[in-house]
Amino acid sequence: MKTTTRLRQLLAGREIVVAPGAYDGMTAKMVAHAGFPAVYMTGAGTAATLGFPDLGIVTMTEMVANAETLARSVNIPVIADADTGYGNELNVTRSVREYESRGVAGIHIEDQVAPKRCGHLDGKEIIPAEEYVAKIRAAVAARRDQDFVVIARTDARAVAGLDEAIARANAAIGAGADMAFVEAVRTMEELQAVPRRVTGPCLLNVVRGGMTPDIDFAAAESMGYRLAILPSLLIVAANEACVAALRTVKESNAPPSSVGSMSVGERFRRLGLDEWTDLATKFRGEAAPTERSEVG
Repeated sequence: MKTTTRLRQLLAGREIVVAPGAYDGMTAKMVAHAGFPAVYMTGAGTAATLGFPDLGIVTMTEMVANAETLARSVNIPVIADADTGYGNELNVTRSVREYESRGVAGIHIEDQVAPKRCGHLDGKEIIPAEEYVAKIRAAVAARRDQDFVVIARTDARAVAGLDEAIARANAAIGAGADMAFVEAVRTMEELQAVPRRVTGPCLLNVVRGGMTPDIDFAAAESMGYRLAILPSLLIVAANEACVAALRTVKESNAPPSSVGSMSVGERFRRLGLDEWTDLATKFRGEAAPTERSEVG
């Protein structure tokens, strides 16, 4: 089954789909190994791997390349951040086709002015609603696989208020978007209002330390959310673990103890060691073909 079709089936199911954020092939494999049904390619995490903050510095080419890495690393659907679509309707059209051709199952496109900012930072600006809706129409028309999921993100809550954000989400759904993503709502009341007032399926962005209140997935599901992404989950965990490990080595002047640690083999098994080891020897010793087939 195509991952695009699988994602649509998941979103049509009864349970909320939880997609932890990954930023490279290793973290994507970790998400799949942990049993989650989908993985989210975080734009902030992608920027971090390149040494940048989430300020719209990363290009479409770099984002698509990372999305391709995630998609080839796992068999579960990959949902990817596509920022603003990287320009006008022409750029959006190319962006959709580039992500789609790399095996990504769905993307979200937002209404921020370029260069954008992380949705949970202050100082955002948004484009006119008409331009945003035109981009969504272009994204929907650009896909060649009709199961490819187009998610319309709006950052209008922080700039123009919740009512404007809801209006933009509904306009995007009316333009053909498969799902709405109202970013950075501020209160539990607003969290409840979004799926009640939006005329299509809704995505919840769970950002650690962000503007949106913490909520468990059962509660989010009961409110009506169909998809929850956790873009900061692994990048924050890695950041904190790396800082702690480096501090320990610096302060102790010694490497960490191996006692109780995962072995080298165990670490590589999570990356497919057994499969690749089998491939290294499975073709040896096979009988050579006795004759060549002729063409023509």
